[in-house]
Amino acid sequence: MATTARRFDLAAMLEQIASQFRGLNPNDPAAWPIVPKVALNLLVAVAIVVALWFLWLTNSAEELDAEQKKEVGLKADYQKKLAQAVNLDALRKQREQVQQYVTQLEKQLPSKAEMDALLSDINQAGLGRSLVFDYFRPGQVSVKEYYAELPIAIKVSGRYHDFGSFAADIAHLSRIVTLNNLDIYQANNTLTMETTAKTFRYLDPDEVAAQRKATGKGKGGRK
Repeated sequence: MATTARRFDLAAMLEQIASQFRGLNPNDPAAWPIVPKVALNLLVAVAIVVALWFLWLTNSAEELDAEQKKEVGLKADYQKKLAQAVNLDALRKQREQVQQYVTQLEKQLPSKAEMDALLSDINQAGLGRSLVFDYFRPGQVSVKEYYAELPIAIKVSGRYHDFGSFAADIAHLSRIVTLNNLDIYQANNTLTMETTAKTFRYLDPDEVAAQRKATGKGKGGRK
């Protein structure tokens, strides 16, 4: 009898709960019985938790992907630096070789005080090949970061082979001189050559400092 009464009470309770869900007005949740209200609140809470959970997982996946890409970059950077560390001695030797090569090139550049002598050497190279100078005009000096460039307009008359010998003599000067825009033509039964010789000189420390200041690259002398 007691068991039957409990079953009857449970069935009645379930029926009572179920009855509270019948005829609910979805537009007026405030008027719902207590059980539907509690169920709705639980459902909303679960939905919020689930949404936040998936949102967190999405952000975590993006962060994980970003960190994995970062890891790949760090590994590549590590391998690059490791290779540099392994080859450090070889790189130092290459640096020393480059510095020696630069020093050799710098020795071929005259200083400001030696420019007059170099211009005289160029002129004498032409006279030594029996060339007649129509003009020998140094132009405007163009100052670069570490050196200055001086163009020289040259017009000479003479024989073709003497022009070639003159060019060879220029190439064998101890200082760097180049012949540019070379033009050979015949005028009035005379063979004439026009060219622009360019020679270069290095800047002294004060000139380097002034040039760097002018270009906004900071202070400092030539090393």
